[in-house]
Amino acid sequence: MLNILKPNYSQWRFAVFIMLFLGNLGLAQEVDAVAFQKEMNEKFMNPEETPLSSQDLKNFKTLDFFQVNEDYKIMANFVRTPAEAPFLMQTTTERTPVYVKYGELYFTLKGRDFKLNVYQNRELLLDSEYYNHLFLPFTDLTNGESTYAGGRYLDLKIPTKSAISLDFNKAYNPYCAYNGKYSCPIPPAENDMNIAIKAGVKNYK
Repeated sequence: MLNILKPNYSQWRFAVFIMLFLGNLGLAQEVDAVAFQKEMNEKFMNPEETPLSSQDLKNFKTLDFFQVNEDYKIMANFVRTPAEAPFLMQTTTERTPVYVKYGELYFTLKGRDFKLNVYQNRELLLDSEYYNHLFLPFTDLTNGESTYAGGRYLDLKIPTKSAISLDFNKAYNPYCAYNGKYSCPIPPAENDMNIAIKAGVKNYK
C-alpha cells in the first residue's frame, strides 16, 4: 500500500482508497508533476477526502512543494526479487501491516548510484484494481528540515520491462504528517538515501 492508514478497519479501507487515488495521480505517465500538485491540492481542499482536521482545513490554501525539477525524474533498473518472505512493516502506531519486498531499483541521481527497495501490500492483492501497485517509502537528508521528518512515499506500478520511471517531484507525505489520528508505514532503514531530495511535497506547516 503506499500510505497512511487509520487504526479503525472501516476508516483504514477509506484511507487506503484515498491515498491510492492520490498515488495513482503519479502512476499515470501522462500526468506531469505540475498537474499532480494541482490535483493533490484539490483533494486536500475537499472535506470528504482531506486528511486535514476541520480546523486546519479552514485555513488551508495549498501544500508546499519544491519547484519542479526534471533532474529528479530519472529511469531506474528494476530487478524482481520473487523469493522474499512477507514481513510486518513498522508504523507510527502499533499496527503492523503485512508487506513483501517485491523488487529493487537501481539508478543514478546527481552523479551517485542508489538502490531502493519497492514493496507490495499483501492486502491490496485482494483488490483487482490495485494488484499491480508498488509502494516506495524512503527517507533522505531533507527530512526534519524542509520535508516531513518521517520520510515520504512514491507510488509505482509493476513494470512490464526492466526499466521504470521514478519522478521524485511526485514524492508525497504520509497522512500522519497532517493529522495525528492516522497510522503511517515507517520507511525501512534500507531505503534511507544519503542525499537531499529537493523535490516533491515539503513539510506541512
